Amino acid sequence: MTKISLSELRTHAPTVDRAKLDATTEAQIEAYRSEDGYGDLPVPDVARVVESPQALRVRLGLTQKEIAAALRIPLGTWRNWEQGRVTLEPAAAALLVVVSRMPEAAMDALGGQSDRSTGTS
Repeated sequence: MTKISLSELRTHAPTVDRAKLDATTEAQIEAYRSEDGYGDLPVPDVARVVESPQALRVRLGLTQKEIAAALRIPLGTWRNWEQGRVTLEPAAAALLVVVSRMPEAAMDALGGQSDRSTGTS
């Protein structure tokens, strides 16, 4: 194991290809599990796919400005989430899970916009 300081760590470019990660399908994940010898192990019920902030926003048909306003989040914070500059805090991740699963109810509860694809507001 190599030890480096936090400032040294920050100078290293991330090695994760976010575009490739976001493009990975559930079928591919299952294939990878099988290749790694974990295909026969059950996936825990608590394991859920978390939609990326950008994928969620695109699916809802909203601009960054619209979704940030609807969720009462500073626009800069939303942009940082989408661009992977910062990691979602647990409460923010939970909010996005709720919005992902029940967008109309979440938006109504927050007094924001609902999913455009349903024709509601």
